[in-house]
Formats: sequence, structure tokens, C-alpha cells
Amino acid sequence: MIKPVDTSFTKVLSLTSDESLRRRFMVLDEPIQANMRFGLLLEVLDKVAEEAALNYVNRFYPDARVVTAAIDNIVVRHVTDMSRDVHFKARINHVGRSSLEIGIRVEQPGGPVRHIASCYFTMVARSGVGEGATSVALPGLEYTEEIEKQRADKALQRRADYKQQQALLHEPPSREEFEMLTSLHTAQDEPGFNGLLASKLTADAWERMYPEQENVPQKIFGGYLIRRAYELASICSEQVAPNRPIPAAVNRINFFHPVRMGDKLHYTARVVYTNGSLICVEANIERISRDRTTKAMSNSCLFTFVNVDEELQRQPVPQVYPTNYGEDARYLAAHRSCQGLIKNRQLV
Repeated sequence: MIKPVDTSFTKVLSLTSDESLRRRFMVLDEPIQANMRFGLLLEVLDKVAEEAALNYVNRFYPDARVVTAAIDNIVVRHVTDMSRDVHFKARINHVGRSSLEIGIRVEQPGGPVRHIASCYFTMVARSGVGEGATSVALPGLEYTEEIEKQRADKALQRRADYKQQQALLHEPPSREEFEMLTSLHTAQDEPGFNGLLASKLTADAWERMYPEQENVPQKIFGGYLIRRAYELASICSEQVAPNRPIPAAVNRINFFHPVRMGDKLHYTARVVYTNGSLICVEANIERISRDRTTKAMSNSCLFTFVNVDEELQRQPVPQVYPTNYGEDARYLAAHRSCQGLIKNRQLV
């Protein structure tokens, strides 16, 4: 049996010694705080999770591969210092029948160690190519340390929490939530109303997938897709933020359908919720096959940004007003997601 510690995997971004790498990860070629391109960080995280999972899966199935199924909450603890290296420390927390949860801690060594974020990826082991691909059964891990058992239990709890959150999406608003939505609609009927309407706060983009973007056979790298979705969401958030929006959390990213070479992608982003200094942006990716016979949702993402000034002090953002049932549902889902992070002291 393999222990979780035996699955450890580390990747280092050598920002201190590689000038071209440091420049690639910069938001601006200026000495500003929070100068790390978070979208590229997400891309690296997905690759680290893939490599950590593959190292385990290939011990039993040398020709198998892994695909990303979901990315759980990522909460940004500290902004990245571009003058220090970034370490990604990955380890498998739990192995299911064919799935694995990979925990990754992002930090910068030094005095003191700077904890950037922790995140959890669900990967699925697959064998075969195309329509003939099937999931493979994986042996479990051996937990000998108490901390390993706790991490495994938390992995199962995260899965249960997600299922509960999905069920909650279909629940009607509570009295408090109903009153919140009612007040937002009532305000729009007041004379002289000039608030920001959610229907106006959108952005979209199109892109074709080419062979150079292939990761596993005939499929596109998921990390690239979520980077593109994040970058569009970041641009969209600027329609609300009077100062500068920086990432606070990735509430959840789901991977529903693989993207294949030749697919045409439609990225859409919309501001769905604001609260204090927080801005929630929903970003979706729809794939259209090259022969235009298949159209499906590939990814669904919810990103939370915080509006800050030059000193990274939080600044308020305007209220966003939903106008119809669909916008109400998205507003409520983002509200519940953010409240859950705040309740668990993940987002403050």
C-alpha cells in the first residue's frame, strides 16, 4: 500500500533567477503589489495536479491518463511577491474508485514563509482514446498518520458539501433571501434609479482550438481553458470595480465536457453579485464541434474578486441589480457561495 506522503510532488517557479519567466507572470512591467498573473497560476496548478495524479496512476496503469473533473474552493491568503520563488507542494489526500483528490499548497519560502493559497483538484483516471475511453479502478491509500486520516476525511466532506450545495441551488429562497431580492427589485422602480444592472455587465470572446493546444490525445489542456476564462472574468469585473479588482477566491470550477481539437469555444462572463468590496463573476465556456453538430457546456466557473486601492486596502463597489429570474438565481447562488466561505472563515 502507498502512503499519502509517498505521493508528494513539488514544482518551483524560479522567479528570482529566471528573468523571462518572471516577466511572463507579471501583470504589469512596473513595481506594483499583487503583480502575479493569477490566470497563469491557475494553469500551473492544473498541470501540477495532473502530474501528481499521473505519478500515482501510472504505477498501476502505465498507459492511463488523468483528466480534471473539478477544482474546489481556492482562497487567496496573500498576494504573491514577485521577488521570491513560488513553490507548489502537491499530495494526494484521497483515492476513490477512479478519482483522486490532489491537495496543493502554494507558498513562497523565506522569512517568514508566505502562504499564497491552498486548493483541491479532483482528477479522474482514464484509459483509452476518444469514445472508447473508460475509467480505471484505483487501489486506495494507506493512512498511518493522524493528519493523513484528517485530510482524507476532509476530502470526503468537501465532496459531500458540494453535493449539498448543488441540492441547495434548487431550494427556494429563505425569507431573508426573498426579502433581499425583493429590495433589489423594488429599488429599480424608484424614480431616478441609476444602479448597475446585471444584464449590462457582461463580456464574451471566441476562440478556435488547434493541435498545438493538445494535452492528452485529441483533447485540450484544461488549465489553458480556465486561464482564458479567468482572464475574461477579470476584465468583466473591471466594469464594476472603481479601483482595481484582484482575485480573492475561486469558488468552484467544474469540467463537464472535454474540449477537442477543432472545437470553437464561446467564453462568456457576467458580474452576478457584489457585496461590500467583493465582486462575483460567473464565467462559462461553451464548445461547438468543428462540424457544428455538437454544442455543450465545457466549463462553469465562479470567481470572486476584491476591489482594492494602490495599497491593497479594500474599497467598496456599487450594488449590482438582477432584473429577471435567471439573474436572481445567479445572484442567489453567488451570495450563498460567498456566505459559505465567510462562515467557514475562508473569506473575510
